[in-house]
Amino acid sequence: MLKPILSSLMIVVSALGFNAEAEQSQIGQNTQFIVPAGPGGSLDIVARKLQDLLMQKKLVSNFVVLNKPGAGAQLALNVMDQNVGNPNYLMTLPTAIINNSYLGMIKTTYKNYTPVVMLLDGYVGVLVRSDSPFKTARDLVEHLKKQPDSLNIAIAASLGNDVHVGVAKALMLAGVDISKLTFVPFKSSSESITNLIGGNVEVVGATTPTIIPALQTGKVRVLAIGSPERLKGVLGDVPTWKELGVDTITSSPQGVLAPKGIKPEEVRFWESAFKQVAETQEWKQFLEQNQWAPRFMTASETMAMLEEETATIEEVLSKLHIKKQ
Repeated sequence: MLKPILSSLMIVVSALGFNAEAEQSQIGQNTQFIVPAGPGGSLDIVARKLQDLLMQKKLVSNFVVLNKPGAGAQLALNVMDQNVGNPNYLMTLPTAIINNSYLGMIKTTYKNYTPVVMLLDGYVGVLVRSDSPFKTARDLVEHLKKQPDSLNIAIAASLGNDVHVGVAKALMLAGVDISKLTFVPFKSSSESITNLIGGNVEVVGATTPTIIPALQTGKVRVLAIGSPERLKGVLGDVPTWKELGVDTITSSPQGVLAPKGIKPEEVRFWESAFKQVAETQEWKQFLEQNQWAPRFMTASETMAMLEEETATIEEVLSKLHIKKQ
């Protein structure tokens, strides 16, 4: 009697083991990648390039990009919350999550999820019209030191985000009282630049993918860029803040976030997949085209970086005196 029972138990255990292996093998077969922004922006562009290369290299069998803009990334994070422990739900990881959490725009933090990798850095630049009286970043800084509330500075898409912090951080370290600056939010950086050219604002803060086409129109001038060293191509003549004596890097990093509760081996699967993408020539050319810098980090490295970013972001936001929600 005992022998049949043991045999049945072995069959059950074996079946459970098989099911676990089968479940593990499903990673990447039906992946949903959530973008907390609308189509056409930098977050969306990166997500669709990842989709293209992951599929092209056969690292996944199905990878669907879904746009869930709104509420400071809360709508996208809601999808993560509904799929705890599911490794086939991923999301763009923008450091703006830190900003929005500090400001109360979202009711959670990155610590309630699983950072998977960091992929790239986009740098924040400061633009004026070509006919602006501010010929250099020093001209702008000296003016703002004397009259900090005299200019309208456009940023996208919300007060307190990474672009806002990037511009404010550089000006703060240059000696400007950033609590008195006038920042005007627009829905997109393209809209900010349109209003700059139209004379509705005097200064714009934006990241490199938006700056490049604007600069090529000949209607704007870039005063400074927050990269660690000079960029290439059309931005090769733009000085960095460091060159101007302001020791800062103003960036807008992007990575990948997963729901809470996924297994270490599942994290390693995605680390490996995204690392293989990051090593392709196509990815490197894509970054160069948009003047993004490669910044691949593992899950543990990404978590450490986010902790450092939190301290810096909260310092700047506290001095901007933005009212918490």
